[in-house]
Amino acid sequence: MNDGKKARVIAFYLPQFHPIPENDAWWGKGFTEWTNVGKAKPLFRGHYQPRVPADLGYYDLRMPEVREAQAQMAKEAGVEGFIYWHYWFGNGKRLLDRPFNEVLDSGKPDFPFCLAWANHSWTTHSWNSTSLKKKDTIIIEQKYLGEADYIAHFYAVLPALKDKRYIKIDDKPLFMIYAPLDFPEVSKFIDIWRKLALENGLKGLHLIARSYGWVENNQKILDLGFDGINSNGQWESEIRVKGRYSQLIQSKISNKLSGSLLLKYNYENIIKYFFNEQDKRDNIYPTIIPQWDRTPRSGKKGVVYYNCTPELFGTHVENALTYIENKPSEHKILFLKSWNEWAEGNYVEPDLRYGNSFLRELQKQIM
Repeated sequence: MNDGKKARVIAFYLPQFHPIPENDAWWGKGFTEWTNVGKAKPLFRGHYQPRVPADLGYYDLRMPEVREAQAQMAKEAGVEGFIYWHYWFGNGKRLLDRPFNEVLDSGKPDFPFCLAWANHSWTTHSWNSTSLKKKDTIIIEQKYLGEADYIAHFYAVLPALKDKRYIKIDDKPLFMIYAPLDFPEVSKFIDIWRKLALENGLKGLHLIARSYGWVENNQKILDLGFDGINSNGQWESEIRVKGRYSQLIQSKISNKLSGSLLLKYNYENIIKYFFNEQDKRDNIYPTIIPQWDRTPRSGKKGVVYYNCTPELFGTHVENALTYIENKPSEHKILFLKSWNEWAEGNYVEPDLRYGNSFLRELQKQIM
């Protein structure tokens, strides 16, 4: 479904904006994504920090009014739906699932959605920059426990897959896996889920893998049994901007000096190299990125794209559209990274500097 739009824009949605007991225990009472956002500081002249939300304020995703307002904003900007980050660590262990569960159970907002499994362990460096000076240790491990657990996982998400709002590609529910190459039995998992989908009245599944690395990995990932790939041009763009060896050396020096050498890139240069010819394939779904600044979570070990203006984002989206214009309508998909990753400086929600200009640029380009 693209309703005559130039693209089906599906926005990644972070559910971290509400307290949970685990975060209270690991990082202090009341910890949410806003904790890092609020205490961020500029690290160089002109560095845009801290980021302050405008229209929605420092919201709590336990409030249905917030979720309704987000959906309305997204709909007006031409976003087809949200792809919620979903956490399943094995043996039924889930985190940050309350906002989505309430959306599912209440039927509100009446706005399309799908799920992306963030299949990675959480470590002491995952969410909080104050832990970076300490050794990185696992606080909750991502486990792959075999067939019984894969089946339990399927039935846990089946009510979502069967919901009338669930986003489909070629009439099959879209489900994404964040780190396919970290999952030793991913092909077995795929086979089980495809079989269960048919047995439970679905027409199948459209399984997509995230690809953060080199384009050479794309066929390797598809050969595991995936239907498509969500490509992300960040790493390759960064290397083309700085040069492969310069970027590698700078990263090593930064790690050795505990992040004292901040990696910065001009967003205007990043977007020049963001897409490649593979993004024109029907089963490759490119990413568009409005802003990027991970320093609230990672301090000086973070990467910053500066000069991220709404106008340049509009140019970026316009360029992305040329890579998908000849695809079948169902496959004219752009994944927006992200709707609300505020501590990565990676969001389109209104802030005090730009208001809703990023949303207006998106609307202008795709509608």
